[in-house]
Amino acid sequence: MTLQEKASLCSGKSFWYIKGNERLGLQPVMVTDGPHGLRKQTSSGDHVGLHTSVPATCFPTASALASSWNPQLLREIGVALGEQCVAENVAVLLGPGVNIKRHPLCGRNFEYFSEDPLLAGEMAAALIEGVQSQGVGTSIKHFAANNQEFGRMFIDVVVDERTLREIYLPAFEVAVKRAQPWTVMCAYNRINGTYCGEHDWLLNQVLREEWGFEGLVVSDWGATNDRVDGVRSGLDLEMPASGPDNDNKVANAVASGTLDEATLDTTAIRVASLSLLGADNVQNTVALDQVAHHTLARRAAAECAVLLKNADDLLPITKTTSFCVIGAFAKQPRYQGTGSSQVVPTTLDNAYDAIATLTGRTDIAYAPGYHPKSDALDADSIDTAARLAAEHDVALVFAGLPTIYESEGFDREHMRMPEQHNLLIEAVCRANPRTVVILSNGAPVEMPWIDQPAAVLEMYLAGQGGGGAAADLIFGDANPCGRLAETFPLRVQDVGSNPWFPGGDGRQVHYREGLYVGYRYFDTFNVPVLFPFGHGLSYTTYEYDDIDVSPTWSADREPLSVRVSVTNSGERKGSETVQVYVRSPAGAAYRPVHVLAGFTRLPLQPGEIGEAIVTLEPRAFACYDAEAQRWVTLPGEYEVCVGASSRDIRQTAVVQVRSEDAVSRTLRGPSMEGGQLQVDDAVFADMLGHAIPPPESTQPFHRNSTLNEIAAVRIGRIFKDFAMRAYLKQLGGLSDPTLARMFEEMARTMPLRALPLLAGGGGGKKGISNAHIDALLNLVNGRFLKGLWQLLRVQLHR
Repeated sequence: MTLQEKASLCSGKSFWYIKGNERLGLQPVMVTDGPHGLRKQTSSGDHVGLHTSVPATCFPTASALASSWNPQLLREIGVALGEQCVAENVAVLLGPGVNIKRHPLCGRNFEYFSEDPLLAGEMAAALIEGVQSQGVGTSIKHFAANNQEFGRMFIDVVVDERTLREIYLPAFEVAVKRAQPWTVMCAYNRINGTYCGEHDWLLNQVLREEWGFEGLVVSDWGATNDRVDGVRSGLDLEMPASGPDNDNKVANAVASGTLDEATLDTTAIRVASLSLLGADNVQNTVALDQVAHHTLARRAAAECAVLLKNADDLLPITKTTSFCVIGAFAKQPRYQGTGSSQVVPTTLDNAYDAIATLTGRTDIAYAPGYHPKSDALDADSIDTAARLAAEHDVALVFAGLPTIYESEGFDREHMRMPEQHNLLIEAVCRANPRTVVILSNGAPVEMPWIDQPAAVLEMYLAGQGGGGAAADLIFGDANPCGRLAETFPLRVQDVGSNPWFPGGDGRQVHYREGLYVGYRYFDTFNVPVLFPFGHGLSYTTYEYDDIDVSPTWSADREPLSVRVSVTNSGERKGSETVQVYVRSPAGAAYRPVHVLAGFTRLPLQPGEIGEAIVTLEPRAFACYDAEAQRWVTLPGEYEVCVGASSRDIRQTAVVQVRSEDAVSRTLRGPSMEGGQLQVDDAVFADMLGHAIPPPESTQPFHRNSTLNEIAAVRIGRIFKDFAMRAYLKQLGGLSDPTLARMFEEMARTMPLRALPLLAGGGGGKKGISNAHIDALLNLVNGRFLKGLWQLLRVQLHR
């Protein structure tokens, strides 16, 4: 290849295509969104789910899938996703997302698996294996520490290495080592001052050298900051197309000697290899069975549902029970999130019709109770629903979060459901205590009414088969066996990271809570919760007996096996998720009270006794010593706790761990004072191992300044209005209020450097170019003559 040919492979061909090379026979190949379904766009490309995409099976979102605790199910879904990619000539499916749920208000939590890195990693690895078994690649994302939507394109995550190693990196590590995804997608944000796409430590040292990643690193769409630094640091492919500007910068850097050509060679080989793999896939054929895929989506939704409450075993009800259906979501389901993961389903079940089909009844009483896309108050609708509930033995209330409450592009403002939904549930429960609440939401919600209904069934965002799955569960054709993959707090103020979410000064966020994320925080400090991590009820019961584990274990030995006897003591077949937690002894390193170390899912017939076998890897007993740059296993008495949730421990055994390891110094962490985590600057600096870095300055304005920031000056306000109109025009207009809000939030916080890629231009003849940005920066920083001269030159060259 010539130098220019190699440099040209460093950026995409278009919004969804990787460049080829006609002279060398490299074909352009397509990548597309779709953690839980294929989002292949056939016309204009966008990254917010606006333009039309081909119909594809919409499976439950990641927040639901993780609640299955069933890697085999995830692998099955991965195979189906891979088949759909083959049918549509898609080379790489951009997913799964494995970012940790640091805070329940992250707007994109519906697209992520869990607050626990082991569970997230196991789910991701299984999905990747399934997709790639069909000769289709995946792109695990967003690497790394992308845990909020606010300021995601510029925010600097200040986090200590131990917390990175124990919380935010392990899910990626598990998936990379076990499944070798074809690509890893770097995140928009910075980590400790450096953009993820320019982070040599993250991309080269950790990902490639330590974990053995063999594939390609691709930018999130518009995440590239300095393209030459990116190539040098291991970012192989910039997406989407950026025109010739960045390719020329890479070629010029090699020509001038500031970038080693061998580094560019490595990058070009990785991109060419991906093109060759994708071209092989184009030759494949598959007999796509959309009916079978829909059946799988319905079964998956049932397996993912979590029965949160079931007083007096109200559920399941019989098909002859007198019941009514309340709630607009029963007929107009909320079944997926908004944004880049939005799928056009091949078909869509709704619960009302599915219930009618299952029961064979055509006279089911119904009241909407609320508007499905609005949170407007309507007392008359509530009164009508309450009267209807009083006339029946059981009231089935479908409620949750409208799309406007959670989406990619912005974080949630609170954990509450719409007031109309809460008032509806309370009124129906007063009229009929035998009420079942069926929830559709992508993340935890407050439930001020939790003591009033007899049963609560969490469906999450259950995909196109969710309505049928809800019917199967309500009437007992399926037995709920899902378990929460995240804690449901009583209120958002109880969350450990809440004082530092989403960041104080707007350009930096401190992860001062350290390891105390999710149940690691709630359980360590005995904070009351609505529902604990791992919780989930069933229509049957399980008894645990006879834990069997070696009383001693050495850090240099093979993994440790834990065995426990589990009996299905009820009258229905079901599957129990056996969870194993390790409790560490007090010592020189601060640690959560316990951590999930392994799990297995055990299907059992009524009266059957089964043996659950869970293998604990050595890492389960280790902590990371950042100063020594290694994992250490401290000696002492560890407790191996087996249970049905993090707060429902059924069997415990003590294991004496033998080790010569020691930490290099005392590893301090947060403390609890006055009901809230306390982490002063001295403690946080000690956790970091260095002084707390100052946030990036906003003055003078620079390429990473946002449209909102430059609007502080008059010329900036004028340009902001122009840029947002141009972006809106590119997207073709926004009639949906959720998409409109997502667009507005993303545009306001978009760095100037990203505008040529995402607001039209990319170095082309139309839209905003990099030269426009250079001229703008001179103007907003008061260098008017220079800025005007640059603008004139841009227009003359056009």
